[in-house]
Amino acid sequence: MAKFPKNFLWGGATAANQVEGAALEGGKGLSTADVQTCGGMSRFTVELPGVPPQYAEYFKKMRYVTYRMGEKEGAAIALKSVTYPKDGAVPAQVENEYYPTMKASDFYHHYKEDIALFAEMGFKCYRMSIAWSRIYPTGQEMTPNEEGLTFYDAVFDECRKYGIEPIVTLSHYETPLALATAWNAWADRRTIDCFERYVHTVFERYKDKVKYWLTFNEINAIVHSGFMTAGVFSDDPQLIEQAAYHQMVASARVTAYAHRHYPQFKIGCMISYAPPYPHTCNPEDGLESVRSFDVFTNYYGDVMVRGYLPEYKLRSLERRGIILPVQGDDLKELQQGTVDFVAISYYQTSIAAASTEGLKTTEANLTRQVANPYLKASEWGWQIDPVGLRYGLNLLYDRYHKPIIIVENGLGAKDVLETDETVHDPYRIDYLHQHIAELEKAINIDGVDVFGYTPWGCIDLVSCSTGQMSKRYGFIYVDADDAGNGSYARIRKDSFYWYKQVIANNGLPDDTDSQK
Repeated sequence: MAKFPKNFLWGGATAANQVEGAALEGGKGLSTADVQTCGGMSRFTVELPGVPPQYAEYFKKMRYVTYRMGEKEGAAIALKSVTYPKDGAVPAQVENEYYPTMKASDFYHHYKEDIALFAEMGFKCYRMSIAWSRIYPTGQEMTPNEEGLTFYDAVFDECRKYGIEPIVTLSHYETPLALATAWNAWADRRTIDCFERYVHTVFERYKDKVKYWLTFNEINAIVHSGFMTAGVFSDDPQLIEQAAYHQMVASARVTAYAHRHYPQFKIGCMISYAPPYPHTCNPEDGLESVRSFDVFTNYYGDVMVRGYLPEYKLRSLERRGIILPVQGDDLKELQQGTVDFVAISYYQTSIAAASTEGLKTTEANLTRQVANPYLKASEWGWQIDPVGLRYGLNLLYDRYHKPIIIVENGLGAKDVLETDETVHDPYRIDYLHQHIAELEKAINIDGVDVFGYTPWGCIDLVSCSTGQMSKRYGFIYVDADDAGNGSYARIRKDSFYWYKQVIANNGLPDDTDSQK
């Protein structure tokens, strides 16, 4: 197998709300992630009227957002905003509910051990996030929480001790809860100012410790959940679109600020990337493929990489009666605040069809989609398409011609801890082997500029979509179950040793038909 570029950044990825725990320690405030349950464990039942049985079963396994409405308590499906109450509900923790982010993988108390394990694998980088509410507990304070800043000082110092480059996401699915309850968070322009204050603080504090920054995680996932991604507890499309717009303005502002004040920084956007194939060669399916890719994916990249609001999106909004809250110098700021590189998560491709009636569907990252009959699927129904990674990278690089880093790619599976404290996960090794092989082709054959690869959940963590620990991604097993029971001991899986070999070899160790 051909080698990867010299200085290629091999590593792994996590998010603060899914791995840290200690959600109320060290002065941290609650975030929007901290009011979301574990799928199937809530005492509430949320019905979706008119939904086919297979869809209903799917959403029963998803996380709920709990809320209070006067004296009443309730829950809504986090990824199905149609279930959110229309008026008067406030997202909140309620009695007799389990919130998995409160403890997660307990990285907060294990970070030295965990980073040492990353170093043992040979990580060149570690993609992680800062919990905004650990720095500004409500998001509205004028001065930061020093204890939170000190914690990340220690994490970055530990990374540097082993020569691991931190790649830091500024906002990864956890807005301070107080901003969501005050004014629907990113739906309100005031959140931009709160975010800028937070970002200016961490930029200055860690200017000598962090070089690579990502503004928002999977910013386009707001189409699936305005609350999870942006703190918008509403299904109003006007509020959701303006929240996305405010995030992109905020991204441009902090990117331009970094370029002015910290020229050593590299700032990237981060997009959930699931490029579509047309369902058939019917021209209508082909047109739907272009349309859906533009609306759900390319729009966000076009704004943050190219620096303008694309016509196709403006026309789409006009047809829906939605007006973006453009003010003052916004358009100039979008133009001046374009990013240096593009980061993506890639788990699967998608299928675009002009009509989905009668078509088989399957579970996907944050929703359901039309099934591809040529692909196999994981235990959770996510279809596996290694060639789709190469396909998508070519599309992305052709569109923007910016350096790319893959900051999420991985397989969720029910690993078994054997009595001798081993975990055999050949399915994960096979999944990653296939994707790395296609990545190598994209780089060495197609000429795509990819500078790093950080598989998702390098250590077991709380699943974003379901809240489960049993949906495991890591090279490192964390001895904890969905209810937070367990020793939280760290155990190396077979994939740990395999990935260590990949990094040491700067590529797959065997020749696996890499020159197609």
